[in-house]
Amino acid sequence: MLQDAFVKVYTKFKLHFYTKFFERIQERETSLTTVETFCMEIIYSINNPTVNEFARVANISSPNAAYKINNLIKKGYLRKVQSEVDKREFHLEVTEKYLDYYNITYSYIGKVMNRLEERLTPEELQTLEKVLNVMSDELMPEIELGNSR
Repeated sequence: MLQDAFVKVYTKFKLHFYTKFFERIQERETSLTTVETFCMEIIYSINNPTVNEFARVANISSPNAAYKINNLIKKGYLRKVQSEVDKREFHLEVTEKYLDYYNITYSYIGKVMNRLEERLTPEELQTLEKVLNVMSDELMPEIELGNSR
């Protein structure tokens, strides 16, 4: 029963994302392919990775990752930023162009969170936040996110 409820919520978030993605394709507001969209999702989620970190998380070869990244740079969704610690290293950073796309697509999360805040008590919200943090921090060790997400 709990699993069914979780899958239902997860599926609704995915369907909303896909709906908005296809709306943007219809309106020609994005030049991202589906695979490029998933690459951008990974890069944004792991927060300024190196090419090799992205390749490892995406489970693709470094040359394949470099090819995908170069295409995303050409399209203006991504840039490489030299590390201040190790000048030989470059980190991938999403651009405002991607953030504009991302924020429109993900505004639904904010809408659902606002509805939760209106519907639940502060104690229930605190419990929900605790459960989500336990899920993320303790029960999903296979997936690492960057520092800010």
